[in-house]
Amino acid sequence: MREFGRGVRMLLAGFGWWRRRPGLMMLGLAPAAIVGAALASGIVVLATHLDVLTDAATPFADSWPGLWATLLRIAVGTAMVGGALVLTAALFTALTLLIGEPFYDRIWRAVERDLEGTVPEARYGFWRAIGDAASLITRGVLVALAAALIGFIPAVGALLSVTFGVTVTGWLLADELSSRALAARSISAPHRTALRRAHRARALGFGVATQLCFMIPLGAVLTMPAAVAGSTVLARSLLEDEKPTRTQ
Repeated sequence: MREFGRGVRMLLAGFGWWRRRPGLMMLGLAPAAIVGAALASGIVVLATHLDVLTDAATPFADSWPGLWATLLRIAVGTAMVGGALVLTAALFTALTLLIGEPFYDRIWRAVERDLEGTVPEARYGFWRAIGDAASLITRGVLVALAAALIGFIPAVGALLSVTFGVTVTGWLLADELSSRALAARSISAPHRTALRRAHRARALGFGVATQLCFMIPLGAVLTMPAAVAGSTVLARSLLEDEKPTRTQ
């Protein structure tokens, strides 16, 4: 729990940049607001048509006794919403980072400069951003499907689905957000994965806290610049903890 809490504090450190560099952080609001508005409208459409969708997905339940048909459709509706929320978080992060790459590049570089005085020279690159966005969306779809299926488990499905979705999506967010600061140091994808796995609780603390903030109305828009700043702190901490291992 100590390492998990450390990861949460790194997101809080990212929020601290709203006080230190408000003008810079404001740059990250525009792409987040555009993507957030588009995805929020999709969630609203899903919510308003949920009854129709659940009925269409379970036509075989029309002949069931009323109570059992209702329970089944509640489970299906819960699974749909849970899966949609998980997918939305992945889509939001991938699309916002892709669209707002120039703005978020300035944020993480400012954090690097403030913490160390220098900025890594390796560029993240447009095509790398495209590839990472596609990878995150693909993994988000798979996690959303898994969360939806878990939602069908009787009695505890909804709770398990939410827990699974928040945890696994949190890991994906920590992976994607910290990749920029790590890739800028020419660290390969397998090495980046190994770094996060070596400090899994810390990465999860950061990612889960970010995901929970994303679930608050308008929270995703305000959190995104802070998450970029905080993920830079996370990436640096992973590298700093690796140094003693390398010297042994």
